[in-house]
Amino acid sequence: VQLVESGGGLVQAGGSLKLSCSSTEISLEDYTVGWFRQAPEGKKREGMACISKKDSGTFYHDPVKGRFLYYADSVKGRFSISHDNAKNTVYLEVDNVKPEDAGVYYCAEGEARSWCTDYAMDSWGKGTLVTVSS
Repeated sequence: VQLVESGGGLVQAGGSLKLSCSSTEISLEDYTVGWFRQAPEGKKREGMACISKKDSGTFYHDPVKGRFLYYADSVKGRFSISHDNAKNTVYLEVDNVKPEDAGVYYCAEGEARSWCTDYAMDSWGKGTLVTVSS
């Protein structure tokens, strides 16, 4: 499955950014879709946020979005994941960008009850680079 990310680039600390993940092969709403970040210097890739129609037991239900969501503790309150059915696109919005948000952001998909971990994902995009200037 091909996933295509967009929206990365240079962003100033304190600013905001919006990443997009789309697919022409699958309906993203039928899967768990997540954003994973690999920080510079070869650090481990981490799940930042995931969205799904089904609960894996580690997500919480957002009644406004009508989805189960997961956020890493380090990004709660600043990251927001959402899904646009009409565009078959999953977005990741980041407010108050911090230097530690820099890295390559990957979109990935897994079965609908997957945990937000990289080993649970089946397909990956090529990634989009986010650079933060202070």
